[in-house]
Amino acid sequence: MCVTAVESRPAGVVLTPSPVGHRPFGARVKAFVALTKPRIIELLLITTVPVMFLAEQGVPDLWLVLVTCLGGYLSAGGANALNMYIDRDIDALMDRTSQRPLVTGIVSPRECLVFGISLAVISTLWFGLLVNWLSAALSLAALVFYVVVYTMILKRRTSQNIVWGGIAGCLPVLIGWSAVTNSMSWAAIILFLVIFFWTPPHYWPLSMKVKEDYARVGVPMLPVVASNQVVARQIVAYSWVMVFVSLLLTPLGYTGWFYTVVAVVAGAWWLKEAHGLRSRAKAGVTGAKLKEMRLFHWSITYVSLLFVAVAVDPFLR
Repeated sequence: MCVTAVESRPAGVVLTPSPVGHRPFGARVKAFVALTKPRIIELLLITTVPVMFLAEQGVPDLWLVLVTCLGGYLSAGGANALNMYIDRDIDALMDRTSQRPLVTGIVSPRECLVFGISLAVISTLWFGLLVNWLSAALSLAALVFYVVVYTMILKRRTSQNIVWGGIAGCLPVLIGWSAVTNSMSWAAIILFLVIFFWTPPHYWPLSMKVKEDYARVGVPMLPVVASNQVVARQIVAYSWVMVFVSLLLTPLGYTGWFYTVVAVVAGAWWLKEAHGLRSRAKAGVTGAKLKEMRLFHWSITYVSLLFVAVAVDPFLR
């Protein structure tokens, strides 16, 4: 395990909010929405709602689905806002984050902090009062894990940051199940593990693409501290475990033929892409010809297909 650290605020970086008069209301609203990272939250909802269908073995109460999704958005949005508050120093130095609201100054650090904490409190009470307190506890755990364990402790210190930090992104699966049943089951745990093993090979290809950004700010993402060949080899290893785990639902009796077919076909295609990336990395291919983003984009399609199959399967058994 490679360990490193960076200064909490690189020398010379001064984050000064724009004058209030230069921050129009419409732009401010968009900026606060941007703090929640809506595109990431879409992915969280993709893994939450289908699990509710599986837990219900049919169509769950639609009001429950709605309040669970809204609660999930508030919780994840709060976590993302707090992540931007903590990472505002390195965000100012990275190309892909240089337009985030705290960097441009349209939202002040204090406003972001208050916003993130408020969403954390509101989302926890929302889940507890409108869903159940087990879901509320899981939601709060996901938020705390992402903000404290990943952002504050792991991200700047170890190349395995995304492996263990990714646990926060797995918890929406458990929240979806607990929202319906107010309990846990092996089905939920298996899908939790699918997302756990999916996260590194999903994120590492993107990290390979922007590793200069991470290197500039001293964040030791695996592609920064290891060769493309080493990263690709680990991507393949995680991919095989992910596909294997995804196939456990059927022999344990939680899913039927439809899910199995989708899991096998989508998993086979994933492995083809993962091994293709490894072959190119092993051959010393670099730059655009490495095509690492092919696997990144396919990973989103894969998880979407798999969890849609989770939702549809109960109707075909």
